[in-house]
Amino acid sequence: MSTSTSNTQASKTAPAAGESTSTLVNRLWSYCELLRHSGVSTLDYVEQLTYLLFLKMADERSRRSGRFRVNEPEVPLVPPGRDWASLMTRSAEALVDHYEFILKDLGNRPGTMLGEVFTKAQNKIHEPAVLERLIKDLINPHRWTTEKQDLKGDAYEGLLQRGAEDRKTGAGQYFTPRPLIDAMVDCIQPQLGETITDPACGTGGFLIAAHANLVERYEDKLYGDEGRKLQTGAITGYELVRETARLALMNMLLHGIGTSEAKPLITIKDSLAKPPQRFYDIVLANPPFGVGSVTGESYVSRTDFWAQTTNKQLNFVQHIYNLLKTNGRAAIVLPDNVLFEGGAGAEIRRRLLETCDVHTLLRLPTGIFYANGVKANVLFFNKTGPRSGGRPATKSLWVYDFRTDQRFTLKQRPLRREHLDDFVQCFHSGGGDHFARKESDRFRPYSYDELIARDKVNLDLTVLQSKSSASSTLASPDVIAQEIVDDLEVALAEFTAVARALKQGTSDSTVSSEDNGTDNSGIQER
Repeated sequence: MSTSTSNTQASKTAPAAGESTSTLVNRLWSYCELLRHSGVSTLDYVEQLTYLLFLKMADERSRRSGRFRVNEPEVPLVPPGRDWASLMTRSAEALVDHYEFILKDLGNRPGTMLGEVFTKAQNKIHEPAVLERLIKDLINPHRWTTEKQDLKGDAYEGLLQRGAEDRKTGAGQYFTPRPLIDAMVDCIQPQLGETITDPACGTGGFLIAAHANLVERYEDKLYGDEGRKLQTGAITGYELVRETARLALMNMLLHGIGTSEAKPLITIKDSLAKPPQRFYDIVLANPPFGVGSVTGESYVSRTDFWAQTTNKQLNFVQHIYNLLKTNGRAAIVLPDNVLFEGGAGAEIRRRLLETCDVHTLLRLPTGIFYANGVKANVLFFNKTGPRSGGRPATKSLWVYDFRTDQRFTLKQRPLRREHLDDFVQCFHSGGGDHFARKESDRFRPYSYDELIARDKVNLDLTVLQSKSSASSTLASPDVIAQEIVDDLEVALAEFTAVARALKQGTSDSTVSSEDNGTDNSGIQER
């Protein structure tokens, strides 16, 4: 990269107009409490706020001089009479009526980003005083856009993350920790002109991080055709749930990805239902956990798959392989069971090692996801095809053990980007040549021969032995207690999965040990 990791991170969180992102998020969140008392749920009031934030940001954008990166349309993002200025001229019931008219009118623009964002949008803030205070006292006095970054989208993303911390709402299922996402993108290093997708994109975190990475490294080249491609289809995603897709589109627009009149960059569909029709240079994903198709069907069958299984994650591995162009690159968050499960799992791992350069495995610690007890990994591979002479594509798999003796919690010791600095440095230590990488106490290679000789092609590999002992420094009691809870929840999930498999009478033991009974796992950035 052209800049250091620390510089990249600083630029993503730089304050705008003297206002830090955290300050704006805290202000928004404090007002969410009022909306909560009005009977609006977490994702609903985040959605309601983002409708208004979008209108305010569009207004700010139309008032400033100059252009942002590529040729912006001469027409405003939001038509006159449906914009922020029109809201500011009304009060009480007239304000509520006009706001509801705006939502309906903007939603009547099929085939566009703006239309998809506002499709079937409904006002859920029915108290005129609450809506007026939200518009005129909270949002309007503050500037949400900057000349450099275009939109203060980080505040929106922070609001979504705060919503995820309220576990009773279930919102946490849509989030992978941003530090992990940024580290994965820093490893993949997308190049200008490459196409990027997430087949289970949720609220769009991977897509936004990839865009930010490209803007940081190629800013001077984003004028004209290259920038236009980046805005109109180079970065796209797929999402099953319409409400979540709406949030993803809003999130992307607030981060400067796409334009209001452009074709929607998120396709609402079950990614596993059919073979892909478009192929990509890069896939970044955190597939949902569970059994069967994303739509809830008990089984998904695809003729382009190596093996048939009811395990969603294994099916997503196969789907992502098929999504990639030749020499395409992938980074996928996967639960432990994908590494060791027998039957279809063993066949899929064998075929993946043969047809792809499966070069890096990051073992993740528990305590970094919104769902307790999740044991996950990041698998990196390139779709190269077998080498000359029919030799397998994988030469060696480098494993980075970030799990052993690592302790994190969401509150007391949350994961930060700098915690992954060593992994990213190890990832790039060979300068693109995996054989030239430097070993460390946490980072070592396993040859293809070692991997294929393991029972069931088991990739559940470790590098370090735990140094924990009675004489070691113990974690605080609250951390130890949480780890016990995490272990119990994992065990309960495993028993639940076994019971479900027995009830279904399936002979294919492919039920995810992490399945929590929802369409998406708690680690999903989605």
